[in-house]
Amino acid sequence: MWVRSTMAYRASFAIMLAVSFATTFLDFAAIMIMFSHVEALGGFSLPEVAFLYGTSSVAFGLADLFLGQFERIGGRVRDGTMDLLLMRPVPVLVQVAADRFALRRLGRISQGAMVLTWSLFQLDVDWNVGSALMVLVMIVSGGCIFGCVFVLGGAFQFWAQDASEVQNAFTYGGTTLLQYPPTVFGKDLVRGVTFVVPLAFVNWMPALRLLGRDDPLGLPGWVDFASPAVALLCCVITGLVWRAGLRAYRSTGS
Repeated sequence: MWVRSTMAYRASFAIMLAVSFATTFLDFAAIMIMFSHVEALGGFSLPEVAFLYGTSSVAFGLADLFLGQFERIGGRVRDGTMDLLLMRPVPVLVQVAADRFALRRLGRISQGAMVLTWSLFQLDVDWNVGSALMVLVMIVSGGCIFGCVFVLGGAFQFWAQDASEVQNAFTYGGTTLLQYPPTVFGKDLVRGVTFVVPLAFVNWMPALRLLGRDDPLGLPGWVDFASPAVALLCCVITGLVWRAGLRAYRSTGS
């Protein structure tokens, strides 16, 4: 329904898509400005940083496209419209994901994909089936991890009711963090996004293996391949927390 509604005004959709593309490109423009003054950022070259930027943007864009609507749950809890979703014979999670589905978010994905494609041709990497598959798995696993963060943030709002900004700190803030090399951050922060909120498995860990870089935390080499397992674990935990949030929901009574 929302896709048909969007495509009913094609010129408006094209404008919103272009605005989304241009707005997200400003993040990469800032990176290019940095490299106009330095040759490396945290020991990483421009193509390497572009690779981090592209993988983070595409993974986040996929999660935002399908699950970005979970940041609005706090509003539904406050005004009581969550009751409508509970009355329908469709899983609430699916209904929230489909609510106000915004195709304009494809602008972020396409922009990130363009930067990623450019970086793949510029990197000094011996490409083969294994390395290409690793990039694909990285993006899919990263999208799942970001998606879990969106859903966990939505579930938290069943208790907090107005915590969308807290959620945004880990979603939008997380993707911005992952666009830069881990070597520019303190080790405590890197440990936090590895062991507490596992955003490092979106792209940092597998990218370090692919780029031939050392892990700043000195973790075992097999950790670089753990993104799918971390994504699966996040999905299990997210499912449990989401169900607990639904059980904790109390209607406004209006």
